[in-house]
Amino acid sequence: MTAIPSPSQGVWHLGPLPVRAYSLLMVLAIVVGVWVTRRRWAARGGDPDVVVDLATWAVPFGLVGARLYHVATDWRQYFGPGAEPLRAFAIWEGGISIWGAVAGGALGAWLACRRRGIPLRDFADAVAPGIALGQAIARWGNWFNQELYGRPTDLPWALEIDAAHRPAGMESTATYHPAFLYESLWDLGVAGLVVWAERRFHLDRGRTFALYAEAYTTGRAWIEWLRVDPAPLVLGLRLNVWTALLALGAALTYLAITRRRPAGTPGCTSIGA
Repeated sequence: MTAIPSPSQGVWHLGPLPVRAYSLLMVLAIVVGVWVTRRRWAARGGDPDVVVDLATWAVPFGLVGARLYHVATDWRQYFGPGAEPLRAFAIWEGGISIWGAVAGGALGAWLACRRRGIPLRDFADAVAPGIALGQAIARWGNWFNQELYGRPTDLPWALEIDAAHRPAGMESTATYHPAFLYESLWDLGVAGLVVWAERRFHLDRGRTFALYAEAYTTGRAWIEWLRVDPAPLVLGLRLNVWTALLALGAALTYLAITRRRPAGTPGCTSIGA
C-alpha cells in the first residue's frame, strides 16, 4: 500500500537554538501574504509600503487571536486536572486557529487602518487571496507536527501517522486522510477563485473578502468533519464546524445585502495614503 510518509522530526537544533518547521512555515506564509497584498494594493493606486505598516499590527494581533481561540476552546488541555498552564504559551507546539487569527488580525488591521485613514473593507479585499495563500503554506506545518489528519483510510494518498501521534483507541491504525493536504489544496483553489471572481464580477467594498470567507468556510466545514482528534462538541458537531457554518452564513448574508449595489471599478477608489 502506498501512503504519504510523515516527517521523522519537525525541529532541528543549531546549538541551543531550536529551529521548528512549523514556525518557519508560519513566517513564510506571512511573507507571501504581505508580498501578494503589496502588489494588489499598489495595483489599486495605494502605497505598497503601507501594507507593511498594517501588517505590523495585523500579524501580532492575529497570532494572539489564533492562540487565544485554541486555548479557550480546548482549555482542559491547559487548565484541566494534571495540565500545565504554562503550555498555553507554547505556540511552537502547534495549536493555533484560523478563526482566532482572522478575528485578531481584523482587529489589528482595523486599528491600523483607522490611523492611516484607510477603509478596512478596501484593505480586506486586497489581502483576501494573500490570506488564502498563506493558509495553504502554513498548513504544511501540521504535516511536520503530525496533526490535522482525518479518519482512517487506505487510499493511495493516505497519510502515515506515527503511533505516538495517533488518536486514543486507534493506536494500531497507521494511515489516515491527510486533512492538512486537503485544506492546503482547497486554499490554493480559494485564492485562484477570489482573484478570478474579483476581475470577472468587479467585486469591491468588502465583497472580495466575503467571497474568500464563503469559499474557505465551505471547504473547512467538510474537512473539519473528517477529523478524528479530540475537539469540543456542540449538539453532536465539532465546535469548529459550527464556527465555519456561522462564518459562512455571515459571508453569504453580506454578499446578498451588497449584491444589488452598483459595482465600482475593480479595486479601491479611496484607499488613503
